[in-house]
Amino acid sequence: MIPVRPGPTPAVTVVGIGADGWDGLPDASRTALLDAQTLIGGPRQLALLPTECAGERVAWPTPLRPAVPGLLAAHAGRRIAVLASGDPMFYGIGRALTEIAGADAVHVLPHPSAVSHACARLGWPVEDVEVLTLVGRPVARLAAALHEGRRLLVLSAGAGTPAEVAALLRDRGFGPSRIRVLEQLGGGAERVGDETTADAGAPACEDALNVVAVVCHRAPDALRVGAVPGLPDEAYEHDGQLTKRHIRAATLGALAPAPGELLWDIGGGSGSIAIEWLRSHPACRAVTVERNEVRAARIARNADRLGVPGLRVVTGAAPAALAELPTPDAVFIGGGLTTPGLLDACWQALPVGGRLVANTVTLESEALLADTYRRYGGDLVRLAVAHAVPVGGFTGWRQSMPVTQWAAQKTTTTP
Repeated sequence: MIPVRPGPTPAVTVVGIGADGWDGLPDASRTALLDAQTLIGGPRQLALLPTECAGERVAWPTPLRPAVPGLLAAHAGRRIAVLASGDPMFYGIGRALTEIAGADAVHVLPHPSAVSHACARLGWPVEDVEVLTLVGRPVARLAAALHEGRRLLVLSAGAGTPAEVAALLRDRGFGPSRIRVLEQLGGGAERVGDETTADAGAPACEDALNVVAVVCHRAPDALRVGAVPGLPDEAYEHDGQLTKRHIRAATLGALAPAPGELLWDIGGGSGSIAIEWLRSHPACRAVTVERNEVRAARIARNADRLGVPGLRVVTGAAPAALAELPTPDAVFIGGGLTTPGLLDACWQALPVGGRLVANTVTLESEALLADTYRRYGGDLVRLAVAHAVPVGGFTGWRQSMPVTQWAAQKTTTTP
């Protein structure tokens, strides 16, 4: 007996299909496709269907996502089936459809994903693998996932992706990493390539439908970049305008990034605070505001180098440059504290529960933070770091300039 699905009848059925095509589909998926009056998918996916699927075949236009509402409206009232590669809810069209039409309007019939197939072929436990997609995304984002011994599966944008992955690995000091390309997984033309290294060059790839498997190995002379805030200062290109490593770690601790939250980084300098905010979780978002065009370009390069090319860099002076920005969850002010109205503008932009952290090394800005502390509370601390240096034939301490830091959480809508 077939169970009855609760709720309203879905307007769209999304059918996951693999490289094995029609032969690999279960009965429920076949029935949905045979019954559909409109069949929407990519040309490759539509070509996998037999002639018995008599619905009108509509290929997705490019770009895809903006076209979704119009296509659904144009075929409203018809039985619509949308084809997706593998599991539609895993980096697939299922996400866009549920976000646009609503979950109740979409019925998803998943198929094993390329990740499941790849892990089965490689003998890798799925839960131990980090998955990244480069479909419509820059290859630079892979850099944030590079850690010794980690297993990565990269969903390719085309036949050229394996070569791009190998080049990035070499550039980021992970040339010894082992690479294997898996093509047409689950289909009759499936091919699992021989293992090679990034240093050996681009692995062979003949098909656009491929997954790149990477076992990360760092070159002995490459800079070690960890997974927590406080990256080595050498990881950044800078002109001296850089929140130094130990202060940066304390600052990120006070900002307390959480998945999905948005940071305003005011006076970006080299972008280190925003970059390490983004590296804390893939869902974090950040905007850095920097008035100097040369530094703004440098921030973008640092973000790309460290695997967070999604950092938005706004070239302009705060507070004027803040006017059109989305509401932040946290604000960091690393420069320009004495600019009239800046501190108040940042505080007023925060919602209840938002955090503001400001650092300074000057007496004038310190006095401003002391006054703000009296008005809003929070924590006012002085951070001092000393490094051991040679003193003749001995060793002594060299004190860095102390940093005064104010950190507070907004608890009321009252300015």
